[in-house]
Amino acid sequence: MKFFVDTADLSEIKDLASTGLLDGVTTNPSLVAQAGAKSFITLIENICKVVKGPVSAEVAATDYPTMLKEGQRLAKIAKNVAVKVPLTPDGLKVCRHLSDNGTMVNVTLCFSASQAILAAKAGAAFISPFVGRLDDISMDGIQLIRDIVQIYRQYPSFKTEVLVASVRHPLHLVEAAKIGAHVATIPPKVIRQLYAHPLTDKGLAAFVDDWKKTGQTILDAA
Repeated sequence: MKFFVDTADLSEIKDLASTGLLDGVTTNPSLVAQAGAKSFITLIENICKVVKGPVSAEVAATDYPTMLKEGQRLAKIAKNVAVKVPLTPDGLKVCRHLSDNGTMVNVTLCFSASQAILAAKAGAAFISPFVGRLDDISMDGIQLIRDIVQIYRQYPSFKTEVLVASVRHPLHLVEAAKIGAHVATIPPKVIRQLYAHPLTDKGLAAFVDDWKKTGQTILDAA
């Protein structure tokens, strides 16, 4: 499974990229606003310099002509930009046009399997189903991932990767991985939670204490 980080905070991206575990980045207008970036274009340029994998940059318009122009502008920033468009009729028209011309497209705000079928037919590189937001309204977000993965597997001509979005906790990630989702985009906080386990902490503390009792150091050993 590929790990994307869901943030527009450049310092967070640099820190997580240094682990070697990061495969890409997703941003959206809300995350860009939180980051306080004065220039969206410059921000995406800088992120693309840090991360070699796909970097999702979302259009701001909602009508086809303007979305297309914005998408074409964003695609020029770097080869690894994935233009992010909403799952609307106009958004899918933009997806078809951009994907036909070699641009990666991430179709976002997916909440049903039928929408995911449309995105795949429109040539999307990624479909972003929002598991957490479905859970928030008492629907099963992980079941949607299961349905989309099952449907896509029936059609080899579908090249769209399932990018699990709105990940709220490590269990979302684990369940999506068990199903076979291709990608998860994860907030920095949740990525760091993946490391944590009380038995790891307890075991490490015991090892450190026992090593001190030996009175040895590895670096100074003859």
